Amino acid sequence: MSPFPTALPTSRVPDPASAPPLRWGILATGGIAASFVTAVRAHTQQRVVAVGSRSKDRAEAFAARFGIENAYGSYDALVDDPAVDVVYVATPHSEHRAGALAAVTAGKHALVEKSFTRNASEAEDVFAAAATSGVMVMEAMWTRFLPQSDVIRQLLADGALGDVSTVLADHGQYFADLDGSHRLLDPSLAGGALLDLGIYPVSFASFAMGTPESVSAVGTLTDTRVDAQVSIVLKTGAAEAVLNTTLLAETPTTASISGSAARVELSGPFYAPGTLTLKAVRGGPSLVRGPDAIAGHHGLCYQAAELARCVAAGMTTSPLLPSSETLAIMGTLDEIRRQVGVVYPGE
Repeated sequence: MSPFPTALPTSRVPDPASAPPLRWGILATGGIAASFVTAVRAHTQQRVVAVGSRSKDRAEAFAARFGIENAYGSYDALVDDPAVDVVYVATPHSEHRAGALAAVTAGKHALVEKSFTRNASEAEDVFAAAATSGVMVMEAMWTRFLPQSDVIRQLLADGALGDVSTVLADHGQYFADLDGSHRLLDPSLAGGALLDLGIYPVSFASFAMGTPESVSAVGTLTDTRVDAQVSIVLKTGAAEAVLNTTLLAETPTTASISGSAARVELSGPFYAPGTLTLKAVRGGPSLVRGPDAIAGHHGLCYQAAELARCVAAGMTTSPLLPSSETLAIMGTLDEIRRQVGVVYPGE
């Protein structure tokens, strides 16, 4: 076990503006797509050159809003554009597989919103197709690529926490008043708390302690038979994670990793740029790292920069979130849904 550090590690994440530029196509025009384009245009050299939607009017409105040259009324037209190097898939979860497959089959790299697909089988399809085409596909779990995550990565590698025993994380938002037709309540769109919100705590646990050896979950379903709330216990060796996600309440949305020497705490929402605190056991010293200058959803720029650097280096997966880990996380989500009783149409 390493002694308590005199200072927190310095993040090794490069300035996102230093990543080599790629030409991006945006597949779908919802809120997360708008946030992504805003972030990459503000903080990177990446070029957004096209947008595609199932509605030509929506595509043209999005293009006009962000000054994008080309707008297409179909996803196929977007991925077939020779000016596009990489496609950002921002559809509902139910359409991630189809969008990603369309992109990689057309020879484009792809950044696919989390959760990566509806289930592990669909994820395997996408990664297999990407391998055949020789392109890179990465899950858009933006938290992994933030500077604060690299600080935690170094603390874990250095043994600063001692033997990790406990991971805690939650993500709850109040959506109890949603109309039943909303995508979060629609099983045909892979709705529910888990894939939309719970993916963050589950991915955080994977980051902190690896793929779980055992999974235990209980949950409450909505009238539409998607998960309204899920509580999860994961176990890997001597380490255990206790996680919660809910559509029924606004929870603190914080996270911590605790070990025999120290614990690291992330302020809420833990998945976004925020404050990191390292605390020694038994009332020992603390070290605090404040928020980065790139705040809120502008942090989405880091994942675009990571993909661009990997592509420039000839890589087809990122060491910060390799395809093997995304597959393992999808397997964990599958098991949680099995235990809670959520099945999507066509599975």
